[in-house]
Amino acid sequence: MDEIVFYDTMRQALWISVTISTPILLVALVGGVAIGLFQALTSVQEMTLTFVPKLAAIVAVFWITMAFMTESLTAFFQTRIIPLIASV
Repeated sequence: MDEIVFYDTMRQALWISVTISTPILLVALVGGVAIGLFQALTSVQEMTLTFVPKLAAIVAVFWITMAFMTESLTAFFQTRIIPLIASV
């Protein structure tokens, strides 16, 4: 395997991992900022108030984007990884 093929495969894999993780990370960020703002405005400092809503939002987004994640990973493996393994 050439270095060019290796680095290109790694670049593509890293880009897919960024693409797949972006919706979950954005929801966690927005939820954390919204809950932090709510806590700062109301002076409620409850630990479960920060954890439970963010966890519920992350699980919901994961459930919604699960098909997209699976399709992306399956397409990457079928078009890139399996042909590389077969050619060796």
